[in-house]
This record gives sequence, structure tokens and C-alpha cells, in this order.
Amino acid sequence: MMLVITAGILYYFRLPSTLLQRITGNAKTKRVNVPYPTGKAPETFKTPVPTPHPDWSIETTKPLPYRAFRYGPKYNVTMGLRSIRPEEWIELDNQYPKYHAEKKARIADRGRKCVDTHPDAYPAAMELLQELVDYLPGRYPTLFKRTAVGIDNIWSGESFNIVETPLAEDPMAICARLVQDDLALMIERPDGQYYLLAGAVLLAGFWRLSDKYGMTLSDIHYSGDVPHYKEKLETGMLKFFKRLRCDTFFTRNNYFIQVDDALAWSWSIGDEDGDTVSWSTAQRDKPIDNHWFRSERQSLRRLPKTGAVCFTIRTYFMPVTEMAQEDYVPGRLASAVRSWDGPVSVYKGKEKYGTVLLDYLDKEHEKQVENGLKLEEEDEVRKYPW
Repeated sequence: MMLVITAGILYYFRLPSTLLQRITGNAKTKRVNVPYPTGKAPETFKTPVPTPHPDWSIETTKPLPYRAFRYGPKYNVTMGLRSIRPEEWIELDNQYPKYHAEKKARIADRGRKCVDTHPDAYPAAMELLQELVDYLPGRYPTLFKRTAVGIDNIWSGESFNIVETPLAEDPMAICARLVQDDLALMIERPDGQYYLLAGAVLLAGFWRLSDKYGMTLSDIHYSGDVPHYKEKLETGMLKFFKRLRCDTFFTRNNYFIQVDDALAWSWSIGDEDGDTVSWSTAQRDKPIDNHWFRSERQSLRRLPKTGAVCFTIRTYFMPVTEMAQEDYVPGRLASAVRSWDGPVSVYKGKEKYGTVLLDYLDKEHEKQVENGLKLEEEDEVRKYPW
């Protein structure tokens, strides 16, 4: 829910460095001086050209089956970071058409409520766009094609010119149209703190860009009542942001239970445009068919030219009743839910669905055991986060 926490082409083109310093609006252009974090010179690291994703197909490549929950009895609150190879930065699958359509509609309907870039973050947004334009045709050559002025989406027929001035739309909106992830950029200001100054948050389900835009990293978490942030996460997270290098990419996962089937915004917790967004508005003990598993795969990296920290937030969404048919899943998920302490239970809304969910998961687990599931072999079959 919260922020916590690339061969098949012959021609490559990079934006002139001066263009990354240009700030464009709908009708005018201006320049700003945004220093690299802590006064350092921009790094020379360049994201490696990725190898094509093996056998990737927009029709047949299934979503990765992240099942990022662990057995109790203790629920550990950590950043949960794992290093990844640069070529693993962005994951796409056969749900791309659905995500693309929903994002396109929300950009048109909601505009800056979901997509916005502060002038101080414009160079970073342009750098992120350039990174995606360089990465995606190499990683997904059947979906994207590099052009002299930008990138073409072969499936949708869209062409994006990223060198025209001004751009046709916010660069974060273009980034959002290219991938299934939501995107956020944290910019370090002279006070040493990182601020959320650019984002395309379109499918987040439980939080709104307009609520967090302009906040520091810590304020984002305090405003969202993230459990145990102060005592277990804040110090380590702030140090991590300071030390993050451009050549190291990280990922993490989280999960939530949702009691409606809306990918973009969980209407059960309130009107997206309302003043009150809370689990208090959700109906209690809805039938199990209304329970959905929402999981996020977040990546974190530092952009080398501007030093901005980039989050990608890919949401995976499926009915609990479908996921519970997988071996070992109902027993492990039930144990994980029972391990939540008071603050975590409140944050995740357990009071509204816990009884129905756990009763269902326990019965599905019993069925699996009765059908011969060998509990002692689980580690050989599936390990975290699968």
C-alpha cells in the first residue's frame, strides 16, 4: 500500500543532457537547478541493455505467483529488501492489456489527482522516461520498438515522442502508459530529506497520490499510520536512501486482503474523492467470494543522472478462492494472518474479514491435508516469496 517499504534492437538514442534540465508545462518552458543529492556529481553508471525476457508473450506469459506471506507465530516488521539484476527491473505479463486500459482511462478521468510532477522533479521524471525507453525494447522486443524520437508500443499502436518540447503530456503519464506498475520519484532536497515530488499512482487500491504528494519519506508513513514505522523502520529506511547506489537494484513484496474486486481503488474503504478513507466504512463478514488478495512487487533504484530514488509498484490481484487452491497456500496464509499483532491487524482491516477468511482458509487447508499434502515437503516445493 505504501511506498515501503533491460538485445533485439540495433539503434540506441539518448537524450542530450541539457534536455534533462528542461522544465516544460502545457504552454511554456523554464529551467531549474536541481543539485544531485548531497552535492555529488552525477554517476557514470548506465543501466545495462537487458537480454530479451525468455519466451515472453502478451498472450501467454502469466503473472508471477508472488505469495509474500510467512508462517507465524511472529510477524516480523522489516523492509524485506532483496537485490535483483538490472534486467529484472520491470515485469510485464498477459494482464498488460487490462492494466493499460485501466491506466489510460484513469489518466483521462482523474488527471493530476493520480499523475503529477513538481518542477523540481521534472529532470528526474525525464530521466526515468529515458531509462524506460532504453530498457523496454530490449527486454520486451515483441511489445516495444525504439524509434529516433522515442518508443512505439507495437500492441497498442501508440507512438511516444520524448524529444519534442514541450512534451504532449506529463512524462510520468507516459511512463505509466508503458508499464503495468505505478511509479513514484523521491527527490532529495537541501535539507537532506527525500520528498515525493513525482508520481503516477493509478492502481494503488488504498492510497492516493494527492494525499502524499510533496511529503517527506517519513511523513508519508506517519500519515498512513504504518505500524511500527517509528521504532522498527524509520532509521534503517533513511540510512538506506542515503546509501543507495545506482548500480544496485532492489525489490520487496507486501500483501493485503481486499473485500471488493476493484483493482484501481478499493471502494469498500470509502469514496476515492471523499474526505474519509478508512476500513471503518467497509462491510463486515462479507461472503468469501468477495475477498481478494492484493500483492505488490516494489522495486527501488537510484537514477544516475539526477540521483532521484525511483519506486515501481506492481500490483497483483486475484480472488482468495482461486489462490487457495494452490498447494500449501491456505495453511500458510492463515498462519500469517493470525500472526498479525494489534496495530498490523488494524492497518490491514482484519476486523472486517478475519472471521470469514480464516474459517475458509482452515477448511481449504484441511482438504489439502486429507488429500495427501505432505507438509514436511513445502520448502522443497515453494519458498518465499512464492
